[in-house]
Amino acid sequence: MSKVTVVGAGNVGATVANVLARYDVTNEIVLLDIQGNMAKGKALDTWEQAPIEYFSTKLTGTDDYKKTANSDIVVITAGVPRKPGMSRDDLISTNAKIVVSVTKSIMEYSENPIIIIVSNPLDVMTYAAWKASGLPASRVFGMAGILDTGRYRAFLAEALKVSPKDIQAVLMGGHGDTMVPLPRFTTVAGIPVKDLIDSKKLNAIINRTKKGGGELVKLMGTSAWYAPGAAAAQMVTTILRDERRIFPCCVQINRQYGLKKMYLGAPTVLGRNGVEKIIELKLNKSELKALHKSAEAVSKVLDGFKKMKIQ
Repeated sequence: MSKVTVVGAGNVGATVANVLARYDVTNEIVLLDIQGNMAKGKALDTWEQAPIEYFSTKLTGTDDYKKTANSDIVVITAGVPRKPGMSRDDLISTNAKIVVSVTKSIMEYSENPIIIIVSNPLDVMTYAAWKASGLPASRVFGMAGILDTGRYRAFLAEALKVSPKDIQAVLMGGHGDTMVPLPRFTTVAGIPVKDLIDSKKLNAIINRTKKGGGELVKLMGTSAWYAPGAAAAQMVTTILRDERRIFPCCVQINRQYGLKKMYLGAPTVLGRNGVEKIIELKLNKSELKALHKSAEAVSKVLDGFKKMKIQ
């Protein structure tokens, strides 16, 4: 028996719950939102989908944290979405207060959950949740790299006119414009991507990936939800099945890559215990320089959060 709570019944949270229910890997999903009727409605809508898509996962919508009791995994999507002209970093004050409050409320009713953060600015919100939870860092981490590599792989598939299923990639660093896609670790059916595309086109795809979230905000007037929701659901599924798959996740780095203790994107083995292992790649000088530049950008936002003394 397993139970998953998704906090936030907006576009992202509702998508997490819907995709996860369709995977049929957990007994119960609780969709919680301060707008209780919205959460109840979206949970009911997905439950009515069950006979059509043939899954058994039961869904409950609520605004009551008591109903999240004994959750195995909690996905936190709550927060204010980006609007045109707004960076992820602009969200820090409002969303930090929300994430800290949500985390503390969750911990009142679940003793040792795994917490996955989706709220932005992702790296700092994951740190905030870790501090508020009192849990080991292996049980608090963020979803960013799966989404970012998803965009990267989708753009590559389009350019190469191949299936995105055959593209594997690694991406590191912060979730934002300083993220570090790694072409040296990108392959298409085992073939190095640099053997299939010229450097100019590849660099254009990398730059588009870095600004992928902003591209969607400009088109829709709000943040993306289908791909982020599916990415978080994939992480939950991997943990529940103890698959030990390797994904780029926002995890607590502690001396790896020559960095101080902080949350940052790195290749991670995910399993039943959450972060089973952080993989330390042998980066070349330019790759390591880019990673450290990304870490510096995240550190500046983190310093701003610490000065707010939100507890």
